[in-house]
Amino acid sequence: MTWADALSPLRNRSFAWYFASRTTSTLGTTMANVALVFAVLDLEDSASAVGQVLAAHTIPMILLLLWGGVISDRFPRAVVLQVSNVMSAVTQGAIAALVLTGRAELWMILVLAAVHGAVSAVSMPAMAGMVPQLVPRGQLQPANALLSLTRNGLTVLGPTIGALLVVTVGSGWALAVDAFTWLLAALFLAPVRIPPREASTSDSTIAELREGWTFFRRTTWLWVVVLGFGFLNMIHVGAISTLGPVVAEDTIGRQGWGFVLSAEAAGLLVMTVILLRFRLERPLVWGMASCSAMAVPILMLGLDPTLALLVVAAFVGGMGVEVFGMGWNLAMQENIDDAMLSRAYSYDMLGSYVAMPIGQLAWGPLGLAFGNETVLVASGIAYAVICGLVLCSRSVRQLPRSAPTPVATVTSGTS
Repeated sequence: MTWADALSPLRNRSFAWYFASRTTSTLGTTMANVALVFAVLDLEDSASAVGQVLAAHTIPMILLLLWGGVISDRFPRAVVLQVSNVMSAVTQGAIAALVLTGRAELWMILVLAAVHGAVSAVSMPAMAGMVPQLVPRGQLQPANALLSLTRNGLTVLGPTIGALLVVTVGSGWALAVDAFTWLLAALFLAPVRIPPREASTSDSTIAELREGWTFFRRTTWLWVVVLGFGFLNMIHVGAISTLGPVVAEDTIGRQGWGFVLSAEAAGLLVMTVILLRFRLERPLVWGMASCSAMAVPILMLGLDPTLALLVVAAFVGGMGVEVFGMGWNLAMQENIDDAMLSRAYSYDMLGSYVAMPIGQLAWGPLGLAFGNETVLVASGIAYAVICGLVLCSRSVRQLPRSAPTPVATVTSGTS
């Protein structure tokens, strides 16, 4: 795959505008995560208040994901995203206005965060299902790689920009900038043109949810990987996000832990660039095998948290996670019919996210009960074993890449 091939999706006018919209909204989100935390701390100066606001966003998002998948399969996804982006701009703008005018109270931010979480539940399945409607099938890998490149890059830069805004102009203005990015993202979607889809034959949300569930449980590779990642994500947030900083505090130090997290992000970025050039065959085999590399830094945290080795392991682990992310999107977008794609993604997201709070809440007490090192070693072993168990499924091992033929012709074409 040449660099011209890698950048070819951007010559498609609709994808280029969608790419601009995704990039803009991602920048706003990564900045807002920092700004919102400091806005709450300015208001309450309480870690528990921050946790309440984060939970207020997460809980309705998880509860409404399946409904969001139905909405995204029933209505034009570009329109769903536009409405969602406008609603996100309104909620973030309202929080910004309350903070800037000094009228903010915690309950107000909790309500607005919950509304934004509900909006995210609708936008995420729509966003995931858009790409196959915008580019020919042969361009799915470079299109997904370009989106990953900006997402991973902004994950590194966004919090820094957000923190800079908080320090210079305050958390309220930082949230106002986030609201503006959501509005801009909605405007960028206006020129996007996608082929019309066959209208749903059902008027019942329950029937469409049931149809989605039937598809999910009958598609073996889909439910096997989602089930596996329900546990893998729980372990990751428990071991890396919860126990990792605690162990680092007594071993490699806070700055060292920052280097480890930055190395993981760098691994994501480097692998994204590689995947712009090389076609990924057997997406789930390579994806799951590569993802198992994340077990190594978890094990090392428990056995011998040496900074240099941890940085290398985290870098390789980040590369492995990005291979899985690419393989998973290709598996979904090439093997699931467009009419079912958003619902399939919503079941995927629900299964992948639902156990994460367990990891966040349980790993700390487990570390106190059995020792952080013991829990981390057990977590690393479990992570590798789960990846291996997923690969035991013949459906996972044998899922191939589809032939590079167009799935649709976008009438707005190229620019």
